[in-house]
Order: sequence, then C-alpha cells, then structure tokens
Amino acid sequence: MSRPIKRVFVTGSAGFIGFHLSRLLVEDGIAVHGYDGMTDYYAVSLKERRHAMLRAHDGFAATEAMLEDRAALDAAIDAFRPDAIVHLAAQAGVRYSLENPRAYIDANVVGTFNVMEAARRHAVAHLLMASTSSVYGANEHMPFAETDKADTPLTIYAATKKATEAMGHAYAHLWDLPTTMFRFFTVYGPWGRPDMAPSKFVDAILAGRPIDVYNQGEMYRDFTYVDDLARAIRLLIDCAPQRPATPADVPAGDSLSPVAPWRIVNIGNSDKVRLLDFIDAIEDSLGIRAIRHYLPMQPGDVAATWADATLLHTLTGYRPHTGYRDGVARLVAWFREYHGR
Repeated sequence: MSRPIKRVFVTGSAGFIGFHLSRLLVEDGIAVHGYDGMTDYYAVSLKERRHAMLRAHDGFAATEAMLEDRAALDAAIDAFRPDAIVHLAAQAGVRYSLENPRAYIDANVVGTFNVMEAARRHAVAHLLMASTSSVYGANEHMPFAETDKADTPLTIYAATKKATEAMGHAYAHLWDLPTTMFRFFTVYGPWGRPDMAPSKFVDAILAGRPIDVYNQGEMYRDFTYVDDLARAIRLLIDCAPQRPATPADVPAGDSLSPVAPWRIVNIGNSDKVRLLDFIDAIEDSLGIRAIRHYLPMQPGDVAATWADATLLHTLTGYRPHTGYRDGVARLVAWFREYHGR
C-alpha cells in the first residue's frame, strides 16, 4: 500500500496551471513547495503575482530557479523531501518552438531529466509529469485515446514532450518509479498565459485590434477549463500506477505499461468545439464584436483536437465538465478586473 501524499513538489508553480494546482493543494491541506524559473517568455509580473498569492498560504513556499540548474533543483527537493512531484514546468508554446527550438531541448528534455533523477533519488510515491495533446500530431482518428500511437509530432515542442514520455517510461521500468504522464487539451481560464489564443482574443477585442483566425476559422479544440484540469491532477496524485504482474493484467483501454508502473492519462473536456463558436462566446461576454482577420493554417498546427477522457473517469470518477461559454465568461471577468478594462 502506497504512503499517503502529504507533501508535493510542484515545478512551474508560478505558471498558469501550476498556480491553480498549487492553490488547490494548499487549500486541501497539502504542503507544497513550488519551483519556477520566472523566465520572460511572457510578463514576469503575472508570474510574480501568482506566486505572491500562493505565498499568502502557510502551506506554500517556493524556490525561483531554472530546471536546468540541477544544483538548485536538487537542493530544493532535498530540503523539502516530497512524497510526490508534479512536474509542470516547461518551455511552452507551439509556435515559439519554430523560432527558438533550443529552449525546448534545454527546459523540456534536460530539465525533465533533472526532475526524474531527483524523483528516483528520493523514491517518491508518485511522479506526475505534463505532456500535451500535441503529441498526437498528424493522427486523424478522434477522439484521441491514450492507447493510440503518437509517433508523428509536428513541432519540436511536441517532440520534446513525446521524448519525456519515453524517458519517464524508462525510469519507471528501471527504478520502479510510479509515473503518470498527462496530456492536456487547450487549457484556458483566469490567470491564463497572455500568449495563448483566448487571452490574446480578449485583449485584442477590447483594444479594437483585429484578431488572427487561422485556417479560416475551421479549427476545433477540446477547450478545458483550468479549474477542472487542476482538480483532475489533484485526484490523479492519489492514483499511482502499479507494475502489472503480467502483461495480461493490464485492463482493456488502460494505457498502463505492461512492464512498468507508468501510464498516460488524457485530461480534456471530451467536447470538440469550433473555434468560431469559442470566439462568438468571447464576443458575447464582452458585448463587443471582433474584427476578424482570417488566415491560412500555421506551420505545425493541427485542425482539430478532441480527448477521450474515459480513462481519467475510470481512475478518479471525475470528468472535466465546465462548458466553454461558462469558462469564457469567467476568463473575461478576470481579465477585465486584472487589467482594469
């Protein structure tokens, strides 16, 4: 029987998802030590504000350093002695990976290796690491299931995330390290990254600037509200995979490895939403019509994503459920309050 999870180390704690997860954990009475590089990929002030809110909780402390700084990472983890590690920190952004691919290798591959080494050394009860729906790449059969092949990534960002999945499997097998990889689907909501489309749309519409709508708007996404995502991760922390006795013991539909305590879990709303409908919802919440600049598909992008989240429900009894119109209304309300607009 695995030990109870009382102390969780969260990388990327000043980031969009890491902030929401860390806040949920401390509100649940779990001690959290955050770790974040505070890079200037987007406004550091937003990251500082998130960390300041978390530090208002007695159960939260943080180290600000890069994942590639192994000495700093090891010192923080050694001092905290976590029961579990949730590794969310990464160089994010599909399009930026076309401009600066080396940043993705450094943060996503080297940084993740450093996290896995620390998890192995401390023999944590559960290592959870973020992947992405982008690993499904050129797959056309939807909804995407964890047992589908994901061998056709279309960007270096997706390729680095696929690499960390494989690295995680090797460590789980070699060191009996219970590891869960989760694949996120188009996360949005309050405190979101300003480089992501939902926030960019709200900002541009309020300023009277045109919004760029790719593939003439014929794009479909499985929009997942951030609080639903954080709740799913929180529940998965207590669902550490166990190495099956034989390959035949892997349940049907489970991505559990036949040779390691390792699995992949999709976290998505299981609802394919047309991008134009999502933009309509933003316009309705703002009471302003957008100036739409229609463009062709961007390199590395895909026309649609859609999650099969059956395994998440099987493991946790939970399904993300926030409809995109409700989620957009909350995003818009936060954006206007935060920016005074």
